[in-house]
Amino acid sequence: MTFRNKLCFYLNGTSVEIDNPDPDATLLNYVRSIGLTGTKLGCGEGGCGSCTIMISSYDRTLDKISHISANACLTPLCSVDGKHVITIEGIGNVKNPHPIQERLALLHGSQCGFCTPGFVMSLYSLLRNNPNPSEEEAEACFDGNLCRCTGYRPILDAAKTFANNSCVETDGLDENHEPQENLGCGKADCCKLKNIDNADTTFNHNFSQINFKKYDSTQELIFPPSLMKYVPEPLHFSSNKTKWFRPVNLNQLLSLKAEYPNAVLVSGNTRIGIETKFENIKYDVRIYVGDIPELKSWEFKEDGLILGANMTISHVQTVLKEACNYYKPHQIQTFEALSESLKRLATNQIRNISTLAGNIIANSSTSDLIPLILSSKSIFSLSSIQSTSIKSRPIPSISFWTGYNQDCRESSEILEKIYIPCSNHGQYVRAYKQSKRHYGDRAIVNAGLSISLDHNAHVQEACFAFGGMSGAVVRAPNSENFIVGKKWGEEDVLKQLNEILCEEFQLSFSVTGGMATYRKTLVIGFINKFWYEVIKSANITALSPDIETSLGEIKRSVSKGSQTIGRPEKGNKIVGKPISHVSGMKQTTGEAVYVDDMPRIEALNVPGVKGFFSAKDVPGKNCWGLVLPDEEIFASKEVFFVGQAIGLIVAETKKIAQEAKDLVKIEYEELPHIITIDEAIEQNSYYPVTPQLARGDVEKGFQESDYIFEGEARSGAQEHFYMETNTVLVIPKEDDEFEVHSSTQNPTSVQTRIAETLGIPANKIVSRVKRVGGGFGGKETKSFNISSAIAVGAWHLRKPVRCMLDRNEDIIITGQRHPFLGRWKVGLTKEGKILAYDLKLYLNSGGTSDMSIIIANCALQASDGCYYIPNVQFVGYPCKTNIHSHTAFRGFGKPQAVFVTESMMIDAAERMGIDVDELREKNFYMEGQKTPYNQTVENWCLPSVYQQVKEFSEFEKRKKEVEEFNSNNKWRKRGLALMPIMFGIGFPLPFLNQAGALVHIYTDGSVLISHGGVEIGQGLNTKMLQIASEALDVPLNTVHLMESATNIVINASPTAGSTGSDLNGFAVHNACKILVERLKPYREKMPDKSFQEIVSAAYHDRVNLSANGFYKTPDLGENIFPYFTTGAAYTEVEIDTLTGDHTILRTDLCMDIGRSLNYAIDVGQIEGAFIQGIGWCTNEETLHFPNGSLDIPQDFRIYTYEGAKTSKINSIHSSKGIGEPPLLLGSNVYFAIREAIKAARKCNDNNTPVAFRIPATPEKIRIACDDEIVRKCKTEKKDGEVPWVIEP
Repeated sequence: MTFRNKLCFYLNGTSVEIDNPDPDATLLNYVRSIGLTGTKLGCGEGGCGSCTIMISSYDRTLDKISHISANACLTPLCSVDGKHVITIEGIGNVKNPHPIQERLALLHGSQCGFCTPGFVMSLYSLLRNNPNPSEEEAEACFDGNLCRCTGYRPILDAAKTFANNSCVETDGLDENHEPQENLGCGKADCCKLKNIDNADTTFNHNFSQINFKKYDSTQELIFPPSLMKYVPEPLHFSSNKTKWFRPVNLNQLLSLKAEYPNAVLVSGNTRIGIETKFENIKYDVRIYVGDIPELKSWEFKEDGLILGANMTISHVQTVLKEACNYYKPHQIQTFEALSESLKRLATNQIRNISTLAGNIIANSSTSDLIPLILSSKSIFSLSSIQSTSIKSRPIPSISFWTGYNQDCRESSEILEKIYIPCSNHGQYVRAYKQSKRHYGDRAIVNAGLSISLDHNAHVQEACFAFGGMSGAVVRAPNSENFIVGKKWGEEDVLKQLNEILCEEFQLSFSVTGGMATYRKTLVIGFINKFWYEVIKSANITALSPDIETSLGEIKRSVSKGSQTIGRPEKGNKIVGKPISHVSGMKQTTGEAVYVDDMPRIEALNVPGVKGFFSAKDVPGKNCWGLVLPDEEIFASKEVFFVGQAIGLIVAETKKIAQEAKDLVKIEYEELPHIITIDEAIEQNSYYPVTPQLARGDVEKGFQESDYIFEGEARSGAQEHFYMETNTVLVIPKEDDEFEVHSSTQNPTSVQTRIAETLGIPANKIVSRVKRVGGGFGGKETKSFNISSAIAVGAWHLRKPVRCMLDRNEDIIITGQRHPFLGRWKVGLTKEGKILAYDLKLYLNSGGTSDMSIIIANCALQASDGCYYIPNVQFVGYPCKTNIHSHTAFRGFGKPQAVFVTESMMIDAAERMGIDVDELREKNFYMEGQKTPYNQTVENWCLPSVYQQVKEFSEFEKRKKEVEEFNSNNKWRKRGLALMPIMFGIGFPLPFLNQAGALVHIYTDGSVLISHGGVEIGQGLNTKMLQIASEALDVPLNTVHLMESATNIVINASPTAGSTGSDLNGFAVHNACKILVERLKPYREKMPDKSFQEIVSAAYHDRVNLSANGFYKTPDLGENIFPYFTTGAAYTEVEIDTLTGDHTILRTDLCMDIGRSLNYAIDVGQIEGAFIQGIGWCTNEETLHFPNGSLDIPQDFRIYTYEGAKTSKINSIHSSKGIGEPPLLLGSNVYFAIREAIKAARKCNDNNTPVAFRIPATPEKIRIACDDEIVRKCKTEKKDGEVPWVIEP
């Protein structure tokens, strides 16, 4: 066999040839190394979609060009031979954007922008295959893309403009991409701007009318004609570690496998790529099998379907769809079940490259494929080469796997084909799956269930296969044997079957994977679903209506939403307009530059490790802290938690550094450790500062109360999951100067910390930030240690050093939202007035104090909720534990505190037997009352906001509809919850409430502004440009903003606390006012002249055209906050009580945001914060070992408060901070789920209180239903057993 050692492919229409490429290199490594940095590294494991590209290939057999979206982080570079790779740069640029790029930018679908190229490429791949998709297909193409900023709605809206049932205006986009006003949204269901004639009312629109560039599929980048003539040849590439072979036919593959029996076969690399990167597994010889036609063929036989083992999952889905049309209805039971099951296998990008054989050989215990393979009695064909002939042998699927991660293949054999038989008359097959997230998540438990009935509904044969119940997918032989001969449909038989299944699947309390009780309930739940679905399909007997309506799984409909928003202040030309994000077009075209996108600086010419640095190498201070100096750059003597930095390895490449890291040997002495809040309380492990807040006499209040209740509420941690991980580049200059580029929310403190670490003055450090790919508080302090550590390396080597943490590194190092435990005692009168509230808040702070003490204090300030309580005693206990140090997260302790207080309100109302909404309204603050921290409540509109939500959401009507639904459905229950919030805007430390700005006017009339805030995706720079444009009365396109830098605007506060627009906006405004005054005489003298001419005249008169603006929040007296942002939300959910699955049917959310600086951006902030809050309260769960897509409301309606009072608001242009407050309303979804659980319990005559900690995962929802199945499946803890994982 002769091999070629040159890789040939096309990239964005250009031919590329690479001699002997590195077999370990991914496509992402390559495209970024040559400057195509629009494709991002988000997670490195194919889970987030930031690295999505399109791969096109030509099938000579079918004479067809195919286009697939794929994860470049997993795709081996060596696998693209003969293919055409298209990245975000290949489809458009800012000057000539692709219609997808244009629409996503102008319809506000990009905030931080780091994930945006991936979304663009996913939609682009869809349109290349189907230029006229349905709305369902447009939404579904994003199932492998994550966004942490937008809340998805604007992305989905933009995608649906390409759908075949949408109507958009095209062409005529104005040069500056500025939307026109008051012309409707351009969509078929546009509301045409209701109330447009009344300038003082709100108006309803999804986005301003834009004449989009027309999409013409015939104008796309063509598939290179030369590749259609390309004849694939065997390839061989090698490095000093790995050999890579690419055979092009089956005979070549089998010959290579005979020569290298231990070689691993690679196709999609979705398993091998993860194992080599994260598990450090070595594969010396890899054989790529993705270009072998024999392994990708299929055939419809009379009695079944033959599939090539290396068909991709997406290809299998297409063939299964054809099979369902080809065969008779009774023959397609297995094919239909398999088709449904594969929809939930991973994501689009993964399905496009992962294969049948890869899933079968991996033998995952939670495989979405294997349960049905087992239950269908499929047959595998194994092939090998003997002498010169190919030998094949059939193996029944039941005999293929011999143990965990083991099968019966001989070393020289490969899996060539899979035969799946047609179903027979009387056979019924179903697949079931339950995971934490409905799509793109691995199963907790899944099942492939098959039953064959005779004409009297007696069972002739049964096959029940379950994943997630053992180390491999297993069948239930005892249950199968029992059911044979029994009549399907008899309730006593079902009852006995449930009992046998419970006995057959015995899981210990400490079972690997945890969730023992839940997993057993899922087995019973799936069997019950299957039982009744077969009864219905086989028409055995009539089902009761409440069961029939509960069958199937919860389905999402296509999302929809509306945004009813306020109008700009009268007289404003720019401020208040829904201007698109100023960097939006750069972000959608991949031209926006993030830290790791900056060009490599050639500094280290010799490959290899350059140095190891630890605590002894820190030239200045190794320790710092905001309140307590307990945070070390490098651990010096004692390690307090997994993820604490011990040292820094600097090498020529990231790969070398990571390989060197794995060679470091460290000897540890194991010390006692504390993981949970309860353990900290038991061992009295707290940080030494205990914040407190009190008013009145709590004990007297309790004495005067008619009711006294006690309880507790718990909330879990939450990972920030900003799309851009912590990244820094440190460049040494002359005279001990350093230039630092970092993805931080706090450039000034990065400057300060590095100066202290290096022992040099701060004036030697310039900290620069262009933009950050998401932060949410996680880059407020946690960026310090990383930047300081890298600076130590740069100090010693005197060379530039950069670092971008991999996702797994970032998660383990940087900390999360604090888990909270709230223990409360409340006293009320019989009329429902709260007299006393005693609250103790415990927060799991982790191994260092970081911001925990300040967060505890802020949580206490939010613990009154929206309610006037005359007597309170609040105490915060920051617990010292041995997990990673938790830090700031959007809301800064207030979401947890509000959750605890709202839990108290609901619990108290239920115990009193009154409606919680009545209890709330009786205790709302009134204008002029004081909070426990002595702030006077002014401009108070929350009660009116609350009523607006009730009115717009049809509150009473929907309550009745939900009650009726619940009475008519046995296993589906709905819940409704209404919730208010108030959020004080401002830093808790008064000195931080200041900002500076610098504004230059150049002689050509252009304006450059600089401010101390950081653009994290929240649209801060866009708003600053609007403020400057308005203040100077110049066109928006003449104002520019470059970056935030500490040598331009000094001593800036962090961009946090929803203060960015207020503080920096006033600073920019004040600088512009100075310049306006300086230019005023010239404008008066030259009323008909252009701004450029006016500026030129002033310049020639030696007028200073540069101004420094400064702002500090005015003295507030006893008040802490300048104002409150208030809001309310009403949410309806539906749960499946047999599985714990849920969906959000509708949310109505109203916020009082004053007069917005930019309504489109603020709507994006409202949606994004709310969705992030939903994640915290539902499916984002952080677990520790005892020893380390779209889940949005199907109908999402946003309102801004109609009667906003703005006259006394001390804010820029009477706007209000909005970045954090809506997140608090995320727990509204939890409370709606709680109501649905109450309804489920009520059906079982169970009226005990519902109590479980957030997040409301499917496991917790199911267990909280507390029905007969849960009690029967309950796994008790035995002596000596410990849980597999615990919540901190």
